[in-house]
Amino acid sequence: MTQTLVLVFHPDLSRSHANAALASAAGTVNGVTVIDMTATRTDGGVSFPDADAQAAMLMAADRIVLQFPLQWYSTPPLLKAWQDAILTRMVYLVPEEEGRHLRGKPLMLAVTAGNKASAYRPGGANLMPLTDLLAPLWATANRCGLVMDAPFFLYEADRLTPAEREAAAADYATALERWISATTPAGV
Repeated sequence: MTQTLVLVFHPDLSRSHANAALASAAGTVNGVTVIDMTATRTDGGVSFPDADAQAAMLMAADRIVLQFPLQWYSTPPLLKAWQDAILTRMVYLVPEEEGRHLRGKPLMLAVTAGNKASAYRPGGANLMPLTDLLAPLWATANRCGLVMDAPFFLYEADRLTPAEREAAAADYATALERWISATTPAGV
């Protein structure tokens, strides 16, 4: 069985509604492991003294999902710090030992946004599509040799009713199942 790793970069998943619901739904999908990355920080900060374990986890995974809330048109600080520490290490510092294991590996983004979808278009409140705002992650994936697939977006995440959150979580689980069945892990 292949392994799909969902790394959740929410600043406080215990206080989240949408990201918590998505993470919970992802955990029901066969072959998926969900990790609350904030909960793994024993010092409460954004350092990564467990870089060996982080790299090993990525190398062992067949697929990777980065799940996070959009914050000021970007990723949460922990995700950026993780990219700086872990991906820099793997791709630039030890590319043959670690970075090469990322090449060809499928990557998906699961992003929650507070505004409505129509706000993310030319002329909308946020001036551009959400996919455009995530261009740095597409470039990062490319540089790492990861194969970026279509993202999962959840708009108005902080305004959803419990029933809407439940439906969105079910949609996410279905999207993950489809993505997993449609992608071939690197090296297979």
